Parts: sequence; C-alpha cells; structure tokens
Amino acid sequence: MNSSSKLTRPEAMIFDMDGTLFQTESVLLPAYHKLFDTLRSEGLYTSPTPPEERMLGSLGMLLEDIWKVVMPDGSPEAHNRANELLLQLELEGLAGGETLLYPEVKETLETLHRQGVKLYVASNGLEHYISGIVDTHELSTLFSGLYSAGKNGTLTKVDLVKLLLEQEQVKSAWMVGDRSSDVEAGQKNGLSVIGCAYAGFGNHDELKGSDVLISSFSDLLKLYEKSGS
Repeated sequence: MNSSSKLTRPEAMIFDMDGTLFQTESVLLPAYHKLFDTLRSEGLYTSPTPPEERMLGSLGMLLEDIWKVVMPDGSPEAHNRANELLLQLELEGLAGGETLLYPEVKETLETLHRQGVKLYVASNGLEHYISGIVDTHELSTLFSGLYSAGKNGTLTKVDLVKLLLEQEQVKSAWMVGDRSSDVEAGQKNGLSVIGCAYAGFGNHDELKGSDVLISSFSDLLKLYEKSGS
C-alpha cells in the first residue's frame, strides 16, 4: 500500500467493477472466444480471434469503443452483434457459477457496510452485466446504488460519477478503481482516488494521480481506519 496524502474519512465509497471488485477474466475470456466463434459462424467476421490482451487492455472503456480497439476491421454490424453476444455469453457464464471476485472483496464490503459507509458501483459496463455480478455473488444488500453507462446513458466515467453524487446527494466519497478513467472520474469530481494495483490489465501509468495505491482489496479497511474525520 502506497500512500501519498492524508485521506479524509468518507461517507461513501464508489467502486469500479471490472478489475476492482470482479475478476473479469473469469467470465470474459471464455465468452470472448465463444463470441468470435459465433461471429465467424454467422459470417460477420472472417479473421482470427484477436489476442486476449487486446480485450483485457480495453477494459474500462465504453463497450462501443472497445470493439473499435479489439476488431478495428469489423463492420458496424459485427460490432453491434458483438455487443449482444458478449452480454448474453457473460450472463450465461455468471449463471454457471464459476466466476470470481478478488480475494476478500465480499468480507471487506461487509465490514465497511457495517461501519456505516455507503457503497456504490460506477461502471462503464452494461446494466444487466453489473447487476448480474452483484446478484451472483450475493452483494445486493451491501450497495446503496448501481450506476452503469449502459443504464444511465453517460458518455464518460466522469459524467457517471457526477450523476451518482448528485442523485444520491453524496458529499464526500472515495473513488476506488483500477483504470485511468477511474482516476479521472475521481479527480474531476473532487474525490480522493484509491488506485487498485492488483489486477494488472492496464499499463503502469493507468493509476498515475491516485492518492493511494493498494495491492489488495482489504487494504481499504486499513485506510478507512487511519483516515481522519
């Protein structure tokens, strides 16, 4: 855990989902390969499946932007079908019961909830994907709200977090995430940023500007206990 500033104790914490709470690759990679097999079988894509690293490196983007990076040679029809297939296949994967949260996520969230911290999700993912993860891993009673680009129609994580703060009337919060979009969302909304350095999907500059870097999710409890009022 690397701290660069004194944190003020927040009334709320706002979490990214992929790479922060949820081990995305546990559902994404099987779905990813099935998706491209289906696209090829339907005649919508003829090239080999792009490298997994290209998809993992795009996490945190809006879905429409992800396909521009992952298959820039794909047609608009292929991109639209990929949107449909990814959600369908990921929900099937979640229903299969083999997906994973990061270590100590549930226990840490439960402790923070008991201590009176309001917990929220703010993700650039699709609405049913986010709610599917929360339901599958029995987290629904812990969160005061789930905000997603798919549900709320926001174009950036900055706008999504701004909307959350306004609608929930949150006055102080920590933004917790693993991508540069999370750092930007926290900074531009006047929040302290906790950078999650354990997922490893992005490059080493992803979390530049975070107030604190944590190497395990449970470090949040130590930060909260040490934070000033």
